[in-house]
Amino acid sequence: MVTAVPPLEDELGDVLEKALRQTGLALPLLAERAQVDAARLRDAIDYRSDLTCDELRRIATVLGLNEVGLCALGVGRYPLPEIGSLPFCVYPLHMAHGIGVANAYLVTERGADHGLLFDAGAAFSSLQRVWPAAVKKIDAVFLTHVEAEHAGGLCEALKAFGTPRAFVPEGASAPCAEPLGEGAVQVFGQLEVTAFGTPGHCAAHNCYLVGTPPPREGSALLVSGDLLFAGSVGGGYFCQQRLAEQLHRILAAVPENTVVAPGHGPMTTMENERQFNPFLA
Repeated sequence: MVTAVPPLEDELGDVLEKALRQTGLALPLLAERAQVDAARLRDAIDYRSDLTCDELRRIATVLGLNEVGLCALGVGRYPLPEIGSLPFCVYPLHMAHGIGVANAYLVTERGADHGLLFDAGAAFSSLQRVWPAAVKKIDAVFLTHVEAEHAGGLCEALKAFGTPRAFVPEGASAPCAEPLGEGAVQVFGQLEVTAFGTPGHCAAHNCYLVGTPPPREGSALLVSGDLLFAGSVGGGYFCQQRLAEQLHRILAAVPENTVVAPGHGPMTTMENERQFNPFLA
């Protein structure tokens, strides 16, 4: 069991390392262009930062990052928004993963004891430890991608809850599940789920926009997997360029009041990340 509001997935060092990979810059060249001592940059990447906001602003300029968000990370004060009301219930399921958390999410209609599960944890036992007593049944499971910490509990969860359907991104391979590609829509009662194919972190990755069927009411929820985090983005292990392209496509496709439910770290909003996320300059 972990705290209700988990820590950020990435610290300053993680963000700098990802930005260097994204730009292809070597650290000595960044140090030269930003006029920051290379040894102090290495310390920052190794989580021993004493960089000033003035130095971080110069680094942000060279790396094309949001300087306000980068400085906020540097002083340990990255802002998190109040999560407003949604036209349905969301249960964040935070499970310990390394020094942080991996997240799954249950979404139900208000007052219902059944709903949809997004991602499945590393194991069903991990899900059980954080499962809300109010939810007795899963109507369907949607996986953002099939990495172990997000998919390991899938088949056992389907069996335990008698769930008839599970979906994975097109191109992913997972037992017990069927592919769901770009633009596909699934409706379960008053919950509508739209799939966005967002490769980059891995070759087969989906984000899911959860809302109510037309006429739509209230905000929507974006289950962003390992594409977008509060204060950072996922690592582009499959393709950095495609991750960046998909990130900006999603930003253009969903409204600012959309609540973001990432695969790691705390929930946030699209408005907050547009304003502060270092990678969304």
